[in-house]
Amino acid sequence: MSRLRLMPRQQQPAVRPVRRRSYDQFCATARALDSVGDRWTLLIVRELLGGPRRYTDLHADLPGVSTDVLASRLRDMEQNGLAVRRRLPPPAPASVYELTERGQGLLPVLTALAGWGAHALDERRPTDAVRAHWFALPLLRALDGLTHAGVVEVSLDEGEFHVRTGGGAPAAEVYGFGPAGRPDARIELDAALCLALGRGEVSLAEAVDDGRITVSGDTPLAAEIRGE
Repeated sequence: MSRLRLMPRQQQPAVRPVRRRSYDQFCATARALDSVGDRWTLLIVRELLGGPRRYTDLHADLPGVSTDVLASRLRDMEQNGLAVRRRLPPPAPASVYELTERGQGLLPVLTALAGWGAHALDERRPTDAVRAHWFALPLLRALDGLTHAGVVEVSLDEGEFHVRTGGGAPAAEVYGFGPAGRPDARIELDAALCLALGRGEVSLAEAVDDGRITVSGDTPLAAEIRGE
């Protein structure tokens, strides 16, 4: 009998299915969804509307996303011209992601989605994560009519964030995380009222008049919010 060893059959590498990247439809909606229709992409845009963010910060404020998926979505966003990655100068040797002008153009899309989706937030489920700055987009709809440009610091039970009003701010910083350095006005309200404002169920003036919003500040923006 032959003593020759039988060589094991060489295994072929597994072939991964090619991910479909386009709807192949000559339609503006389909083309838009080719870029932002994947799960998590628009929520990453929501986070980057607050300004440049590190990967670890994005992962912390997107509970439920895996590291692989987040990295994949960020690569796709870079390839589609929605975001760029850049290195911060010393003494902060870290990389951040930020929206391009095309990515910033998704603000009205996210604002409209927030207004549409606010009607589904009647009750918070036990499994729902929450971050204070997630209420920024619904609130922006209520502040849209303000004529004075400036920074409004917002205080909720869930935390603090700040938004920019009056169209005088760069689109790259629609809102910010945490308290503002030198806000032009400060408002205190609860999350339920914030959503009601986003749904259009109550106006900013009505909520101020009946005391559900407390306004502080001595600037023209603060006076306008108070209705003075």
